[in-house]
Amino acid sequence: MARPMQSVENYTNTCLVMALVNLIWIFGVLWAVWGWFAVLVCAVGLNALITRLARHN
Repeated sequence: MARPMQSVENYTNTCLVMALVNLIWIFGVLWAVWGWFAVLVCAVGLNALITRLARHN
């Protein structure tokens, strides 16, 4: 006997918040180990990667 289809919860906001939390602690570790310049370079590189992916789609 098949069960009726049910909608699932939307976890988009949860995933985005956790991605932000992970990004913040990774940047914090980078800053503590190599300084502000390493965080800046990583952020610029990440921004370029996101822009490239957006153009690809």
